[in-house]
Amino acid sequence: MEPDIEQRLWDFIDGRCTLAETALIQAKLDQDLHWKQTYDELISVHGLLATQELEMPSLRFSKNVMEQIAGYHIAPATRDYINKNIIRAIGGFFLLTIAGICVYLLANLTWTSHVSPPRLASFSTNIEKISPGRIGNSGYVNIFIGINAILALILCDKYMHRNKNKAGTGSQSAGHSA
Repeated sequence: MEPDIEQRLWDFIDGRCTLAETALIQAKLDQDLHWKQTYDELISVHGLLATQELEMPSLRFSKNVMEQIAGYHIAPATRDYINKNIIRAIGGFFLLTIAGICVYLLANLTWTSHVSPPRLASFSTNIEKISPGRIGNSGYVNIFIGINAILALILCDKYMHRNKNKAGTGSQSAGHSA
């Protein structure tokens, strides 16, 4: 069966066609055997649908559903998922980094006064003294990066062990709640 024929015949059966479409479909039904067979099939389906009674849910259906839902545990609030100490540590790290960069830049500024009133002092800086190549090659930065790499590996290890422990206890608790 072609979908276009079916759609047009359903519209014809339901009475949603215009007069011109109704006349055209009636002519097709009188002349074309395929249209007539499709129409007969759809009329039989329409008759079956019209005679079928829809089942009504029981009067306690919604109460039964609500009682089933009440048996489940409510998920904790989102604030329980977020560890505030981790957020504070990340914020503190960035604040210390920004403060360290500001202190380093202020320490390397050369303040000079070429103007007659002392209040209008200008400053200049020596760009070679603040070059990132010098900072990146120092031993302190290498030690700092090494310590951060070790701490990141420890954090990943704890995170993976925590997920493994949760998976183990989650399957045990699921058996107890059933």
